[in-house]
Amino acid sequence: MHWENIFYVLSSVLFIFGIKRLSHPRTARSGNLIASMGMLIAIVTTLVISNSLSYELIGIGIIIGAIIGAFFAMRVEMTQMPQMVAMFNGFGGIASALVAAAEFVNPSDSLSIFNLSTISLSVFVGTLTFTGSFIAFGKLQGFVSGKPIVFPGQQLLNGLIASSIMGLAVYIVLFPNDLNYFYLLIAMSAVIGITLTIPIGGADMPVVISLLNSYSGIAAASTGFVLDNNALIISGALVGASGLILTNIMCKGMNRSLTNVIFGAVGLEQDTGSDGDAKEINIKSYSTEEAAMIFDTAEKIIVVPGYGLAVAQAQHAVREVADYLSGKGKKVLYAIHPVAGRMPGHMNVLLAEANVPYDQLKDLDEVNNEFEDCDVALVLGANDVVNPAARHDASSPIYGMPILNVDKSQTVIINKRTMNTGFAGVQNELFGYDNSIMVFGDAKDMLQQLLKDLKEL
Repeated sequence: MHWENIFYVLSSVLFIFGIKRLSHPRTARSGNLIASMGMLIAIVTTLVISNSLSYELIGIGIIIGAIIGAFFAMRVEMTQMPQMVAMFNGFGGIASALVAAAEFVNPSDSLSIFNLSTISLSVFVGTLTFTGSFIAFGKLQGFVSGKPIVFPGQQLLNGLIASSIMGLAVYIVLFPNDLNYFYLLIAMSAVIGITLTIPIGGADMPVVISLLNSYSGIAAASTGFVLDNNALIISGALVGASGLILTNIMCKGMNRSLTNVIFGAVGLEQDTGSDGDAKEINIKSYSTEEAAMIFDTAEKIIVVPGYGLAVAQAQHAVREVADYLSGKGKKVLYAIHPVAGRMPGHMNVLLAEANVPYDQLKDLDEVNNEFEDCDVALVLGANDVVNPAARHDASSPIYGMPILNVDKSQTVIINKRTMNTGFAGVQNELFGYDNSIMVFGDAKDMLQQLLKDLKEL
């Protein structure tokens, strides 16, 4: 065995161990450091065994990349993590595509049929990931409409583009000297990345980002075969596999198949029918003083964090309210839906940042039975994941999605800034239930005022 393979195996073990520790907020920070150490070992090993490298250019690239990475790491809010992940996916994909393209244009050795096939695959998947990821970024950031962008014959067009890409790849493998066809492959791969992503609504963008993350891993693994680099093959395969697993988890969290996510177009304007989907909902609006009196008499309270909490950066405020209530002898739990926020683990990370005890965080399966004897469910900015229509309204785009059964609580206190709909674009019938009350306002401001009112009782 060559000595470099020993270090590649070591880096792979660190990758796997790091990913394992990323599965829980308590160990995620150390898992990230362990996986980063594995990547450092792989990079240093590759640099040592490589010849004819310009270490000056590599150093410049490291410095520029470190500055850009540090800038965004310090500037990006937790609510923008999905956007940042989308960008990382895109950069990872295009990096793999560029390396594979460079090997095609200026090969270090004669290219075999296998090499040409993996180059074509890496360029196709990497370029598709790049353009698709930036469409996803634009939808989440608001640069591109979050609603599905559809038109007649769209799937037929995608099919024609995909068939053309397959034909081009075969032609390139057979006749690799014609660069024009290679450039056309790159262009069409970029186009299909856009056309596959624009029909998907904002509600499903987290699933798409997860899938694109898997694609970036596939592109990296393909480039590893092009370069005959074992570390790149292993790390790419790990990213590809973990991305597919995460995609599957998110689809289960919404009770939808991946095909339904890609082609279902959740977020399109719904046909309201004869009596209209906009039937009047009897909203009961309460002040924080009135809500404080309800909390004062409660014994069991379940907090349901949602995207509104993340936007308001209210994780510290909700922990202070929960600590105060716990100090009064009340039982406080947090109900975490798999797709609360915009990515799995989004709420867990936010609450961990505020030092919320891990044993208070309960997944959907653990907590749903708890609502039946819950005195107060406090819903902070969540919408689709608590909408009872998912259980009974077959015409709803979220029908069949597992939800948190907050409506079974004695009282549901819902905090929202406005009556705007959630990602799925449907109004929440829970808001009009007899046991539901609304406390409007920014989540952080509301919770801080609620704590003051509780202390004055």
